[in-house]
Amino acid sequence: MFKTLLLVIAVAAGGLALYPEWRAAHQAPPQLTIRYKAGSPATAAVAQPWLEVVNTSKKRVLLSDVTIRYYFTGDGASSYAFNCVQAAVGCSNIAGETVAPADPGTTADRYLQISFTTGAGSLAPGAKSGAIGLQLYRPDGRKLNQLNDRSFNAADTTFQASRMVTGYLRGAHVWGDEPTGRTGSTGPTGSTGSTGSTGHAAASAPGSSVPRPRPAHPRGIVFDDFHYSGPDDPALHAHGWLVRTSPGGPGIHDTWSAAGVSFPAERSAVGGQVMQLRATTDGTKASTKQAEVQSSGTDFLTGTYAARIYFNDKPTSGRNGDHVNESFYTISPNNSRYSELDNEYMPNGGWGAPGPKLDTTSWYSADTGDRVTHKLVSSLQGWHTMVITAVHGVATYSVDGHKLFSSGGKYFPRQNMSINFNTWFVDLPFTGPRAWDMQVNWFYYNADKAQSLADVQKSVNGLYGSGTHYVNTVSKH
Repeated sequence: MFKTLLLVIAVAAGGLALYPEWRAAHQAPPQLTIRYKAGSPATAAVAQPWLEVVNTSKKRVLLSDVTIRYYFTGDGASSYAFNCVQAAVGCSNIAGETVAPADPGTTADRYLQISFTTGAGSLAPGAKSGAIGLQLYRPDGRKLNQLNDRSFNAADTTFQASRMVTGYLRGAHVWGDEPTGRTGSTGPTGSTGSTGSTGHAAASAPGSSVPRPRPAHPRGIVFDDFHYSGPDDPALHAHGWLVRTSPGGPGIHDTWSAAGVSFPAERSAVGGQVMQLRATTDGTKASTKQAEVQSSGTDFLTGTYAARIYFNDKPTSGRNGDHVNESFYTISPNNSRYSELDNEYMPNGGWGAPGPKLDTTSWYSADTGDRVTHKLVSSLQGWHTMVITAVHGVATYSVDGHKLFSSGGKYFPRQNMSINFNTWFVDLPFTGPRAWDMQVNWFYYNADKAQSLADVQKSVNGLYGSGTHYVNTVSKH
């Protein structure tokens, strides 16, 4: 009896000693796997991480329950910006923000956090989200050094499971190695490869900055806060904006240039970045460059149009006195059912009328000049929210919630229009170099209804609060 008891104890002790090895060999697969590939070299103006979510559990996963963190170092920059360029689930269903954690690591003092709306759908067991093409850049235009970024790996030119990118499901850490080695990480911080999954060690929430599931954006809206790296940014075109370089007017004909379009950091702007439209000249046509950005691919007609714009009464450099035009307007592509709704601010006036003045104009025919207009004679130096509503046969213009003018009848839009922002010269009255800037903080459109300034601001604040830089749920042609 005593010998039998000793044998049982010995077998049990051996079993306990072998348990860690057995558990490692039989560890449950992770609920999620995050795959990564590098889209840019180590030194680049724009980092281009590509990510993909794989449901490696046995249950369907809502993407709105998923959060991803991509870790990098700040390199002394005060701010970084994010953008989605391409996504199988739609960039409108992806939100992102850059975060400086309270416990930074040597190669991870910041991270880019990605989350999804309910419109992104769900993943069946074994399914993939499809590729998500992202951008990370400095609004000051300086290049990034990714060699000291924890999540960057130049060798990953095709999708690979990366433990340097972490994943969370309903706030619980389920994939990857966090820089601080908190609960949920397996193996030492800095390990690589796709094995050694987190298994059931998912009790660690990633912190209050992980968003709760967000509803899908409502149908019929467009929003953009112009987080782009430059006029040649692929995301700018992917989101339906064209930088004009084509000939023609208005202003000094055939002088439209991408050189005047930029997206600098701006402390006074919500979100810290703006679209800047600069017109420059020395008084000769040969040296003149005008700037315009216009929409493409989206049908705009009735509803609410709004933009937060910084108008300038003085040039950024050079002598004042130009008849310069700082504009936000909608316009139809042809004359068959011509439609145009204008906001044109002229700090020094133009066409024989003194300034500063804002012309709000509704057009019926560009060929005959058939239009109705209203002039606000007042300085608009600084930030202003411009709103145009076009519903039930009446177009109404307002500035900062103050109604200026309404038009109806034949002056109501009759066909789809594009959105246009531009800065241009009516004429060239004197010589000498000068530059004029107009800045746009954000653009918002609601196709379904007229919204007050308070309603517009509430919608825009909600989009900013959710980390949304761009969304478009309007039908496209």
